[in-house]
Order: sequence, then C-alpha cells, then structure tokens
Amino acid sequence: MTKLSVNINKVATIRNARGNNLPNLIQVAQDCEKFGAQGITVHPRPDERHITYQDVYDLKKVVTTEFNIEGFPNSKFINLVLEVKPEQVTLVPDPPGVLTSNAGWDTLKQKDFLKEIINEFKSQGIRTSIFVDTEIQNIENAVDTGTDRIEFYTGPYADNFNHNKEKAIAPFTKAATLATQLGIEINAGHDLNLDNLNYFKNNTPNLLEVSIGHALICDSLYFGLEHTIQKYLDCLK
Repeated sequence: MTKLSVNINKVATIRNARGNNLPNLIQVAQDCEKFGAQGITVHPRPDERHITYQDVYDLKKVVTTEFNIEGFPNSKFINLVLEVKPEQVTLVPDPPGVLTSNAGWDTLKQKDFLKEIINEFKSQGIRTSIFVDTEIQNIENAVDTGTDRIEFYTGPYADNFNHNKEKAIAPFTKAATLATQLGIEINAGHDLNLDNLNYFKNNTPNLLEVSIGHALICDSLYFGLEHTIQKYLDCLK
C-alpha cells in the first residue's frame, strides 16, 4: 500500500493567523498518526509564514511515524535537517517568497549542487528525495545526484485530470516506469485530492508515498480529520 504523509503546513497557517496555539500543531500531528497517517510532512520556509523552525524541533520529539522535512537547501535549512535528522528530507527548488512549490529540479544543470547536499544528508543516514517533473532527462540525471527517491510534482496531473485523465497520467506512468528501471524509488505530491488520488495511484508503478496537505485539510473542514484521513487511505488501497 502507498503510504500517506500528511503535510500540516496549513494547520500552522491557521494557528499563526491569531498568534496563539490554536489549533495545536503538535496535537494535530499526533492525531493524524493516531487516525492512520503513516507520516508527517512539514515545509518550513525562510519567512516562517506557516511552519516555524521551532515547530520542526518540537515535532521531532513526538512524531512516531516517518518525519519528512521539505524545503530549499540553503544553509539554514541544511543545518536544520542535520540537527533534527528526520527519516526523510525532500529537496524542493523553491525561490524565496514563492507561494507554493510549482516546479521540479533541473537535474542536469543542478546535478553537482544536488549531489553535494545529498551526499551530506545520506552520510548522516537521512533518506533523500528530490522534487522533479516527468521530463525523461530529469529522471535519468536524478540517478547521478545519488538521491534515494524522486517526488513527482503532480500539479500538471491535477490541472488536467478533469479534462482528460488518461492524457494527464501518461507522462507519470512513463516516468515512474523509467525511475523503477533505474533503481530510484518514487513519491508524489501537489494538488492530489480525493477525486484524483486513486487514479494516480493505480497508474503510477511502484508509488511508495504521497504527501498531501492543502486538500486534506480543506476536506477535514467538512468530514472531520479522522474521517478525512480514512478517505485518503482508502484511495491508496
């Protein structure tokens, strides 16, 4: 079964809007695990507009499933990951101030940059994943970075799912097949939801994990957090 990692950035956004501790981010993370999530994902950004660096340290103390830290690998982020030592780090090519992740790495142009950082994380026993699109060149060159996994940026799939789902999924099926042949494990994330997740899972070979935040938190406003997590888990069976 493909694992579900819940991205709790949006919970932190709501908390920060009032400047107190409601909702309690730590409690939400623990509840997500209690309700069946197999991982917790956070993406601290330089302006700390949702997840703060202190949140990351606090979560490390309580998360009992897989802890996944996403972000652009500047020096502050690298130091955070090396101190916290999560089970997985996902490297994302976000420029400062970007609203949300919207592209994958160019693994040819940025190969040496990624390779150096990935070597450092792997030397500390931290599994690495890099955010990529479905361009075959980027899959092929990901091998040379030394990464353990790739995480497919699924925005284009989500955007086109309702227009032509067969066409929308085709590049991901092809890219996942190639990644498997090259010995790279596969994660995915961005705009996956209850409508498009099951079809993506069923047509993406060897998909190990999805990271879902925005849609899941939105759905929980209607269904409740526990019921929502069960719905997402059902999509992944």
